[in-house]
Amino acid sequence: MDLTLERLKLSDGDDGGEDRLSALPDDVLIHILVLVDDAAAAARTSILASRWRRLWPLLPELRFASIEHHRIGAALAAREAPDLSLLFALTEDASPEAVSAWLPIAARGLSGTIDLEVVRRVAEPETVERGAAIHLPCFEKATIIMLKLGFLGLALPPSGVFARLVDLQLVDIQLHGQSSGLGDLLASQRCPSLLFLLVSGVRGLDSLNIHSDSLLHMKLFRLRLLQQLTVIAPGLETLMVTGCFTNPPNPDLSVANIKAPQLTWLIWMNVHHLSSIQVNTMKHLQRLTIKLYILLGYEKDFDHNHYWMTLLRRFQLIQALDLVIYYPRYICTGQYLMEHMPELTNITFLGLAVIAFGHSFGASSFDVLRKCTGVKELDLDFVPETQL
Repeated sequence: MDLTLERLKLSDGDDGGEDRLSALPDDVLIHILVLVDDAAAAARTSILASRWRRLWPLLPELRFASIEHHRIGAALAAREAPDLSLLFALTEDASPEAVSAWLPIAARGLSGTIDLEVVRRVAEPETVERGAAIHLPCFEKATIIMLKLGFLGLALPPSGVFARLVDLQLVDIQLHGQSSGLGDLLASQRCPSLLFLLVSGVRGLDSLNIHSDSLLHMKLFRLRLLQQLTVIAPGLETLMVTGCFTNPPNPDLSVANIKAPQLTWLIWMNVHHLSSIQVNTMKHLQRLTIKLYILLGYEKDFDHNHYWMTLLRRFQLIQALDLVIYYPRYICTGQYLMEHMPELTNITFLGLAVIAFGHSFGASSFDVLRKCTGVKELDLDFVPETQL
C-alpha cells in the first residue's frame, strides 16, 4: 500500500474511533484526492471505506504517471463527473492503437487541458518508421492541447471545430497525411479562439499555410523539411522561426511569406537562407532577433546577410535588437560581411550573442556598437560550442 493511503488511514484516528475524515463533505474529499496528484493512487482510496468508492470517479482532474497506457481508457470510462478540467498522461512506449482507443473518450468530457507525453526508447528520431498513427479526435471544449509523442504518427481530424482551443502545442510527432492538413486545422473556421501555437520537431511537414484571425503568438522549431511557409495573421504579435528549412525537398524553392501587420517581435534564427522571404510592412515592430555571419564562407552567407541588412534598413524604428554574430569554424580569407550594416540610432537595447570558435571578435562587436549609438542596455553572451 502506498504512503498516500497510509496517511489517509492514519488521519481517521489511530485510536480506532470515529472515521472523521470520511465524514467530511464530498467537495472537501474530492479536493484532497486532487492533491494526491495521481489518478491511480486516488482510485486506490476505494479500499478505505465504502464512502470513498464513489469519490474518485468525480475528480475534475486526472493525472496518470508511470501507468500502463491501456488502463487510461478504463479510468476515463468510469468517470461520473460532468466535466474534466485536466488530463495529464505520461506513458512509455504506448502504441498508436492504444492511445487512439481512449482519446475519443477524453475528448467527450474534457473542458480544459490535455497534456499527453509518450516516452519512446528510440535512439534517433530519424529511425522511427512510418506506420500506424494516433487518430486525434476533435476536442470541441478543450482550451489547451499539448502533445509530445516521441515521433509517433499523428493523424489530424479532417473535420470538426475546436471552438474553445486557445493553446496548441505539437512536439516531436510524425505527421500523417498531407502537410496541408495542419494548416486546415489551424484556420480560423476550425480554431476560432486560438491564441498560442507551438510546432516543434514535426516530421512530414514540408508546407505550412496558416490563416488565423485570432493568433497572437507563434513558435516554430526544428521543422527540418519545411520548404514553404505562409503566415497570414492580422493580430499576430510575436513570431519565432528557429532551426527550420534545414533539409527541404528542394532548397532552391524554399520560400516564406509573412503578413502580420501587428507584429512587435520577430525572431528568425535559421542557418539556411531561403530563396525568397517576403515580409510585409510591420509598423509596430519593436524587436528583431537575427543571425549575421562575419566572414564570407559560402555564397549563401553573403545572401543571408544581404537580406537582413536590407531588412534592418526597413526597420530602423525598432528599439530592441538581438543579434547573433557567427564566425566560421575555420578561418577563411573571404569578404568581411558586416561593413554594410545600417545606422540604427533608435536601438536602446542590444542583445549580442557571439559564436566565435576561439577567434577574435572584438572588432566586429565594436562595429555593431558604432552602428547602434543609442544603446542604453547591452546584454553580451558568449555561446559555447557545446550548445551548437
